[in-house]
Amino acid sequence: MTIFESTILGVVEGLSEFLPISSTGHLILASALMKLTQTDAHKVFEVTIQSGAMLAVVYIYRKQLVTRLDLLKKLCFAFFPTGVLGYLLYKIVKSLFQPSLVSYTLIAGGVAFIVIERYIKNRPATVASIQDISYKQAFVIGLIQSLSMIPGVSRSGATIMGGLLTGLNRKDAAEFSFLLALPTMFAATAYDIYKNHALFSFGDWQNILVGFVTSFVFAIIGIKALLKFITSHTFIPFGIYRIAVGAIFLVFMT
Repeated sequence: MTIFESTILGVVEGLSEFLPISSTGHLILASALMKLTQTDAHKVFEVTIQSGAMLAVVYIYRKQLVTRLDLLKKLCFAFFPTGVLGYLLYKIVKSLFQPSLVSYTLIAGGVAFIVIERYIKNRPATVASIQDISYKQAFVIGLIQSLSMIPGVSRSGATIMGGLLTGLNRKDAAEFSFLLALPTMFAATAYDIYKNHALFSFGDWQNILVGFVTSFVFAIIGIKALLKFITSHTFIPFGIYRIAVGAIFLVFMT
């Protein structure tokens, strides 16, 4: 992998990590377009540069993370299902990193977004703010997040849909999704590096650094753009986008 290719993947990761379109899926598809082989080292690269996007969340929400201990407890509670299942199913999940599966799950997730938006169309939110999320709601959102271990489902997409279904408004569902990324992505990145650090050469670490920095910068852009967008729009456009991208890749890439 060249520095240019790692930069492109960093941009893709940063912009797509917090949009409900599957960053992992888009990284796999972008790698396929650039004819990069999905080796074990490359798969770990894709997971590791997510930590740049994670740092962007820490930067934007640093005040809440320092002052809201109760919120941190709920985030850890929400992370529990994915943490346990991710550990138990690690090898199975890694075997699923294939463009064809991503195409199908992008389409399925797109349909789910459209259906859920139609379902909640005239239903008011029952949670006043992100601080008022109950432990039960946090656990349900975390349970739904575990579906995102399947490439193409989208971690942010799953948690946002979980938030909407449990009574959050769009902004709170998105922000809880951003914050829930912290324990989830930290655990996934740390475990992947621990399991596969021997696969990397010095050049691989250079590429990871470039991807990390690029994903950090573009994740900040992506988060702010999404929050601005959902103040006056639903998530249906993302559903349509997912269906279109999945269909295109099914036709031309599989």
